[in-house]
Amino acid sequence: MNLFLRLLIILLFASQSSVGQKLKKADKVMITNLQAHISYLSDDKLEGRRAGTNGEKLASEYISNEFKKAGLEPKGEQGWLQPFEIYDGKQINPSTLLFINDRELKLNDEYFPFVFCPEASLTAAVSPAVKEQGVPWFNDLKDLIEENKDNPHFDLATAIKTIAGKAAEKGATALFVYNSSGIADNLQFDAKDNSRPLSIPVVYLTPKAGKQYLADESATLDIRLKTVISDKKRTGNNVIGMINNGAPTTIIFGAHYDHLGYGEDGNSMLRSGEKQIHNGADDNASGTAALIELARLLKLSKNKNNNYLFIAFSGEELGLFGSKYFTEHPTVSLQTVNYMVNMDMVGRLNDSNKTITIGGYGTSPSWPGVFTALSKQKYFTPKYDSSGVGPSDHTSFYLKNIPVLFFFTGLHSDYHKPTDDPNKINYTGELFIIKYIESLVAQTNTKGKLAFQKTREPATTTSARFNVTLGIMPDYTFSGSGVRVDGVSDGRPAQKAGIQTGDIIIQLGTYDTNNLESYMQALSKFHKGDKTTVKYKRGEELKEGSVEF
Repeated sequence: MNLFLRLLIILLFASQSSVGQKLKKADKVMITNLQAHISYLSDDKLEGRRAGTNGEKLASEYISNEFKKAGLEPKGEQGWLQPFEIYDGKQINPSTLLFINDRELKLNDEYFPFVFCPEASLTAAVSPAVKEQGVPWFNDLKDLIEENKDNPHFDLATAIKTIAGKAAEKGATALFVYNSSGIADNLQFDAKDNSRPLSIPVVYLTPKAGKQYLADESATLDIRLKTVISDKKRTGNNVIGMINNGAPTTIIFGAHYDHLGYGEDGNSMLRSGEKQIHNGADDNASGTAALIELARLLKLSKNKNNNYLFIAFSGEELGLFGSKYFTEHPTVSLQTVNYMVNMDMVGRLNDSNKTITIGGYGTSPSWPGVFTALSKQKYFTPKYDSSGVGPSDHTSFYLKNIPVLFFFTGLHSDYHKPTDDPNKINYTGELFIIKYIESLVAQTNTKGKLAFQKTREPATTTSARFNVTLGIMPDYTFSGSGVRVDGVSDGRPAQKAGIQTGDIIIQLGTYDTNNLESYMQALSKFHKGDKTTVKYKRGEELKEGSVEF
């Protein structure tokens, strides 16, 4: 379950004990199956199922095999699989190089190009003390760092961009910066910075290189430089299987199967700094296991008025990558989709209150009647949330005007930690959730295609860290500069400022929003009642709107 979005939900604690109900033989078989699925998916050998890794590959092979055993037919783009690219930030291309006086400097040990470097090549003979047109310039950051050492609002990387811009205006062909102050500058290549490339390359020389080449500023240096910054990508895979009943409509069932790996993407709640496997038994081996068992049940079902599509999504923990990719590249027509059911963290039903949250209750006018008809079951108490926007993959379908449901048994103290293990799963509770969803399918079997209804959309970027929200759903898969808008909430500041889906926000007030992180940092500067402006691009057109939080 996506960490950034999950911060919106109040922490609940769930127990692992079982629901006190008499079990049939078939129920016991399903519990055994659930235990087997979750145990495999959360085994250490899968190394946390991080999207785009070998652990994800092992999980996808397991799911494909279980889909096959359940009698499903492949419905991906490559058999069971639907591959998609995951933008993983920027990287320094191996063709990047720097020679000074015919000696090649070592990347990172002696220099590195900043992420906002353009692709460029140059040769020059220059003295560090000389600042003339047509040659590289050198700039010691010493005074700047010392003047701002106690300034909490000072950002050195932003200051370097400003220096580089002014140098370029005066004819510099490159900028080399270094720090002779003795105060640590903590500069490094920031792979997550999506800033637009500057007009000239900007290169940091480490103190080691500075001592060797810059001790005499009047000396002439023969320089050969090449900078190439490229996108870093990896490939994730959705796993898709179908029960084709020859029906005009299709119900989609989904659960993400990826998790955090070792926490490399910065989404772990473990604060010790240790590198540990995050097995994700509840998040979301539990939902994936439910998906497999639901497929097995519905293959035998007599309810044939819908086709059934089962999707195990990857990339959810990075920001709904897999589900967004599917809705942009569907393997069945979205026009024929009846509704979508998402299962994310369904393994910790609490035996004390037996409460399960069901999101998306307001996304179709049919849902109240359906759930009223299901209210006689005594296994758990549903808690309804009307919104179609939430912290998991159903959001991608809601944004395509498809009715959705989101089943979730609550957060717990093991969320996004290495302690989310199989022995803490309430397997009997999960069994009853699966049977409940089966009953839901039966209840809608003769209702035809359900009508879609737009719902209230919560402030998806508001948490304890923010006092305000702009009221947008960001596109987490966007790899360009800025924050692309995937959805706009009615009546919120973004809508009032004229922002529409597809626009790219590039500045909030005086703060550049080059990526999602800088956008969140900008939001944190404002309070309720503040007024500012927002700049955004619509195609090639630059627009500006007024904002009042």
